Amino acid sequence: MLDEQEFHLKCEDAMTALFKTLAAASDEYDFEADFNNGTLTIEFDEPRAKFVVSPQTPVRQVWVSAHSRSFKLDWDGARGAFVLAASGQSLAELIAAHVSEHLGETVSLS
Repeated sequence: MLDEQEFHLKCEDAMTALFKTLAAASDEYDFEADFNNGTLTIEFDEPRAKFVVSPQTPVRQVWVSAHSRSFKLDWDGARGAFVLAASGQSLAELIAAHVSEHLGETVSLS
């Protein structure tokens, strides 16, 4: 398990990179991304929805709330990413899949 400082650094890097790709994609697709106080939010007007990505320091996970579900991602050192164990999706892949599902079209965040 990562120590607290390592977790914060890796989390900040992952979420900053995700925010940058979301901000670029939001120019083309109908959503807004905001990264404030360590929490990333993605808001949609039609249909109205909000996804939240937040670090959970005590358990060293990144939690994603999307489509009325919660996803808990752990750091995978081999992949250099936060990964959802159940599907093997990285944080960016998980968010891309849920944004795509919500908008009804494929959205790439790479």
